[in-house]
Amino acid sequence: MMMNANAANESARAVPRSGPARTLIDALLAEQCELTAVEEFARAHEHDETHGSRYRGLIPASAPGSGQQYAFEVDLDQCSGCKACVTACHALNGLDEEETWRSVGRLASTDWRAPLQQVVTTSCHHCVDPACLNGCPVLAYDKDPVTGIVRHLDDQCIGCQYCVMMCPYDVPQYSEARGIVRKCDMCSSRLSAGEAPACVQACPNEAIHITVVEPAKVRGRYRALPAFDGIGARQRVHSPNAFLPDSPNPAITLPTTRYVSRRTLPAELKGVDSHEIRPAKAHPSLTFMLVLSQGGAGLAVMNTLTGGGSRGMVAVAIAMTLLGVGIGTLHLGQPLKAWRSFLGWRRSWLSRELIVSGAFLGTLGVHLFIGNALTAIPAAVTGLLAVACSAMVYINTRRPFWNARMTFGRFLGTTFLLGSAGALLLSSFDAAPILQRSLLFAFVMLGVAFKLAVEQRVFRHLANEQDPHLTALNKTALLLNGSFGRWSRVRVMCAIVGGVVLPLMMLAGVPMPGLAVFAFGFCLVGELIERHLFFVAEVAPKMPGANGV
Repeated sequence: MMMNANAANESARAVPRSGPARTLIDALLAEQCELTAVEEFARAHEHDETHGSRYRGLIPASAPGSGQQYAFEVDLDQCSGCKACVTACHALNGLDEEETWRSVGRLASTDWRAPLQQVVTTSCHHCVDPACLNGCPVLAYDKDPVTGIVRHLDDQCIGCQYCVMMCPYDVPQYSEARGIVRKCDMCSSRLSAGEAPACVQACPNEAIHITVVEPAKVRGRYRALPAFDGIGARQRVHSPNAFLPDSPNPAITLPTTRYVSRRTLPAELKGVDSHEIRPAKAHPSLTFMLVLSQGGAGLAVMNTLTGGGSRGMVAVAIAMTLLGVGIGTLHLGQPLKAWRSFLGWRRSWLSRELIVSGAFLGTLGVHLFIGNALTAIPAAVTGLLAVACSAMVYINTRRPFWNARMTFGRFLGTTFLLGSAGALLLSSFDAAPILQRSLLFAFVMLGVAFKLAVEQRVFRHLANEQDPHLTALNKTALLLNGSFGRWSRVRVMCAIVGGVVLPLMMLAGVPMPGLAVFAFGFCLVGELIERHLFFVAEVAPKMPGANGV
C-alpha cells in the first residue's frame, strides 16, 4: 500500500500544473476526456467529415508521371493493429467470408535484452517485377502502364492457382465458389476518382498512405540482393531484410510498398507465428498429373534405349500421359478455359509445359504410326523436355524446398524409375531378350538408388524445433520427419520393395506370378506418396500476418 501511495504521489507531482493545483485524480479525469484515434474517427464520421479534403492528403495530388507508379506507404509508428483496414477492404470489395486482401500481423524481438513488438499491415505490393503476372499462363494479370497497379482480370482467369505459388507474399486469393483467383487492385476505381482506397480511408491513425515511387530506384535498392542462389539451400538467416524484417526476399519481385518508422527496426524481429510449422496445401490432381506424365516420358525414353521397336510401350506412354493431363484439369477452377493456357508462353513455364507436353504427345503419335527407331528419338527428347518444363514450373517459384537440385532430381528420378519399371512389366509379356531385361533390371535399381539419395538430402537440414532461427528447409525437414514421418517411411519401403526386392526375386527366378506387376505397383505408389509430400511439406518464407496472426 505504501508503494502504491508513493507511486501515486510521484505521478501527481509529474503532472504539469497550470493554475490551481492538480491531483492524480484530476490527471486521470483529464485523460478520460481525450479521444482515441478510433473515437475521433467515429466523431468525424458522425459529422460527415470522412470524405472530401480529410483524406486528400493521404493520396498524391496527381497521377504518376513518366517513370513513376503508385505504391502503398505504411507508417509503422502509427499502425495499432486495429484491423479497420482489413474490415473496410473486405466490405468494399465484397469478399468471400474466408477471403482477405489485406492482413495484419505482428513482429516480435527474439532478443530478450531488447524487447519490442511491431504491428504490420500488409497487402499486395504492386511489384515492379510481379511474379503473379510472370507466371500466369493465360495473361490474367496486367500492370497498368500509368499507375503501375498490378490488376487481376477475373474474366481471363482459369483458376490454375499458379500465381498463388509464384507470389512470395501470399497475395492472390483463390475463391472456391468462383473458381478463380482475386487480389487487391489498390481500389483503382476510387483512385481514378480522387478518392482514397478503402484501407487508407478506414485507418483511424492514418497509418496507410498512397505515394508515388520510381521503379528504377526500387530496382536499384533491391537488385543488389541475390534473388535466388540456384540451389535454395543456403539461406541468410541473420542478414537484415531491406524491405521488412522476417519477410520474403524483396529481390524476387521488387515490391514497391514502403514501410517507414522513426525507429530502426532490429534484424532480430520475427513474426510471432514464425516458430509454427504448418503443412502446405495438398494438390492431389497435380500429384497424379506429374507422376503419370513423367512415367509416360520415362517409357518413351526406355523404348528408345531398347531399340524403339515396342509399340506397346508407346501406347502405354500415350495412355499414361493423357490420363495424367486429364486428371490435372481437375485442379483448375475453370477447366473449360484451359485451352488458352498457351497464351503466356513468353514468360510462364506453365504455358511452356503445356506446349511441350502437346509436342510430346504428337511425337508419340507419329512414332506409334511409323514405328521405327528414328521416330523414337524425338519422342524421348520431347518427353524429357516436358519433364524439364514441369520442374521449372516449381523451381521458378523460388521456394527453398523446390530448388533446382531437389526438383530436377525428383522429377528425373521418377521419369527413369517408372519408365524402367513399366518397361520391365511390359517386357514380361513380350518375352523380351534376356539382355534387354537385365538392362531394365539395372535401370530400376539405379533409379531407386538415385531417387532415394535425392530425397534424403533434405534431412541434412533437421534441426531443433525450438530453435528461434529455423529456416524454411529446417521446417520442411521437421515436417517430413515428424508430422509426415510415417508417410516418409512408407514411401521408402515402397521404393525398396518395388525397385530392389521384387526385381532381385525376378532375377533369381523365383516362381511367383505377377512379380513385375507388383514391382511396378509398389514403385507407382511410392512415387505418388513422394509427390504428395513434395507439396504438403513445402514451407516458404511469408509476410507477417499471412496466417492472420
